Amino acid sequence: MRQRTYLVAGLFAAAALATTPLLTSAANADPSAPAAERSAKAAEFTDDFDGPEGSAVDSSKWKLETGDNESNHERQYYTSGTDNAALDGNGNLVITAKKENPGDYDCWYGKCEYTSARLNTASTFKTTYGHAEARIKMSQGKGMWPAFWMLGEDIGSAGWPDCGEIDVMENVGNEPGTVHGTIHGPGYSGGEGIGADYSLPDGQKFADDFHTFAVDWSPEKITWSVDGNEFQTRTPSDLGGDKWVFDHPFYMILNLAVGGDWPGDPDGGTTFPNQLVVDYVKVTGGN
Repeated sequence: MRQRTYLVAGLFAAAALATTPLLTSAANADPSAPAAERSAKAAEFTDDFDGPEGSAVDSSKWKLETGDNESNHERQYYTSGTDNAALDGNGNLVITAKKENPGDYDCWYGKCEYTSARLNTASTFKTTYGHAEARIKMSQGKGMWPAFWMLGEDIGSAGWPDCGEIDVMENVGNEPGTVHGTIHGPGYSGGEGIGADYSLPDGQKFADDFHTFAVDWSPEKITWSVDGNEFQTRTPSDLGGDKWVFDHPFYMILNLAVGGDWPGDPDGGTTFPNQLVVDYVKVTGGN
């Protein structure tokens, strides 16, 4: 089970500012309106990461966070710019973790050993419910911790975990053929998060090829899938009486962490630079 706890205050900054209205026609959707009308106002987000090699991500869709993450005891410093997150010219976003510290960055334990990137849509796109998916080729090696996940937009006021967290996909490098899907909320967070894992057959590794990771999120129900294969559904009945907090807008996050309480630190077999490659991200059917 994953061990992510709440993020350090520096990384909360972007979330705390995420109080702008939804940038979709769904922002003012009336939940009492007929289903056909609500569907016409469904949230839509698509990024195919098209652009010249080495260029930055679309700033109208993604913002880059900066800083370290003491709460998980990760080893990287998240940077802005294109050193750690850039388009490859072939329709992909490449998040690159490097064993370096060119900015003399300070981390919770001293001087940082690695740089990487973390992107979010906190100020650009949020949705309540819908189908969210990303096609990703995984990083690999002990100590690597890639994730595609979602946080409740009210994190600045409610705090974590009361805002809610939906982990569409997480992988730890010592499990190259397994990914995890988890929800976190009040009473079921960190190591007590509720989730399940999905493993590829016959010793296959997620770093060998692209795979599609998705959630289908509706009122009082979230279902996870890998390449269209559903492997888990969660409802309020799974919470043992704790509060279901997945009923308000969430935003998306992509990141590649290095080290931490769950994956452990890299070892001599972990190669750098280490890359997470994202073909696309899209959200449909929300409101």
